[in-house]
Amino acid sequence: MAVRSTERTRPRSGREHRLEPYLFVALEGARLDAGGLRVALRGVASLRIGRGDTRALLHADSAAPELEIPDSRISSTHACIIQDGRQLVLADDGSTNGTLVNGARITRHALRDGDIVDLGRTVLLYRELEEPAGGGARSLDSSTIGGLDPGFTTLDPNLARQLQRLSLVARSQLPILILGETGSGKEMLAQALHAQSQRPGPFVPVNCGAIPQSLLESHLFGHVRGAFSGASRDEAGFVRAAHGGTLLLDEIGDLPLSSQTALLRVLQEREVRPVGSTQATKVDIRVLAATHMPLEELVARGAFRRDLYARLAGYPFVMPPLRERRTDLGLLVAALLSAGKLGPRRDLCIHGEAARALVRHDWPMNVRELEQCLHAAFVLAEGDMITIEDLPPALQVATPCEPAARSGPRDADARARFVALFAEHNGNVSALGRALRTSRSHVHRLMTRYKIAGKQ
Repeated sequence: MAVRSTERTRPRSGREHRLEPYLFVALEGARLDAGGLRVALRGVASLRIGRGDTRALLHADSAAPELEIPDSRISSTHACIIQDGRQLVLADDGSTNGTLVNGARITRHALRDGDIVDLGRTVLLYRELEEPAGGGARSLDSSTIGGLDPGFTTLDPNLARQLQRLSLVARSQLPILILGETGSGKEMLAQALHAQSQRPGPFVPVNCGAIPQSLLESHLFGHVRGAFSGASRDEAGFVRAAHGGTLLLDEIGDLPLSSQTALLRVLQEREVRPVGSTQATKVDIRVLAATHMPLEELVARGAFRRDLYARLAGYPFVMPPLRERRTDLGLLVAALLSAGKLGPRRDLCIHGEAARALVRHDWPMNVRELEQCLHAAFVLAEGDMITIEDLPPALQVATPCEPAARSGPRDADARARFVALFAEHNGNVSALGRALRTSRSHVHRLMTRYKIAGKQ
């Protein structure tokens, strides 16, 4: 009997959902530019995992597919996922370097949602994702979706469906409001939306929170010579600069009320009047807005105009934080490499322990933190290998995505490192957070995980 998706269904918005089991190649430590892969486990009786010359999912439509990964530390027949009753069980197949689950060596392990599996320098992630019951779970290799903008590329089937709908909106004139935490990739998504819109004009991003309030309207709407002290020439402003293209109003929640009124008029009338001028100029712009702030709460408090919110929120979209996109880590690393954001290109691989640390970290500062972390690792790495010591202190201790019950020898090493830092900073949570380059709440979670009492 082949394994089926978990038989738990429940209605959501009038549709039934069920848990679908997937295995993801989250990160190949031997090939950081490899992207990732998703294996649908519905209907699979057994999945053999071993080394191959290229990454490939063989016999994908059969009940016994085979996953091959080009990792020299993976045995030719390394491990197997099999059905055992209603459970999926991961079994080591006598491999040379062993199979680890959440840092502990195993011979046989009943898989649970969120399990991190190490094979050689490759990190796999087992997930049970809630999906519409009528949907068709399928496998997907990132190499088959190459060429798409990284802002629209994902292996998460739920996020893929949301992005597919967003892609339809991108081709319209409907304004889009992108919500999400700082550093989660909102501007990258906005650039992808502009590319999909096929508008001939430029993409013009404006950070509304980075412009002094006294200069904001001049920067947005432009000014004429002599409009104010220092205005020695006419300036078009960001709105007119985006004519024919897309204007991204980033951190729109920081826009003061006085400027909100002026912006509302531009959006309603599709014309802009430069500061100091009596003449209005027609503009053809597609408006995208982005913020990490809860705009609806700001509207309720009177800090953000309700009519402006209505103009901007034609199609709200929430960009998930990186901690909810661990399955896409390989895709994001490959995108950062191809964009040249990690410094001069080096052919580096990453040690298995360091690769697992990247996957298990909760990334409180999101993709921006990932970029800085890898950039530093590329600078610090000696030879051709990134090790755990090349990563920031916050990644050298286990994160709370691994339940304490799953701890093993590696987890004990991480606890020892955290205890040493805790003692060094005399239990000061703020100082420890700065040393780990993470948030106070993250430090408190680590203290709970490692059963360390703080100062009373």
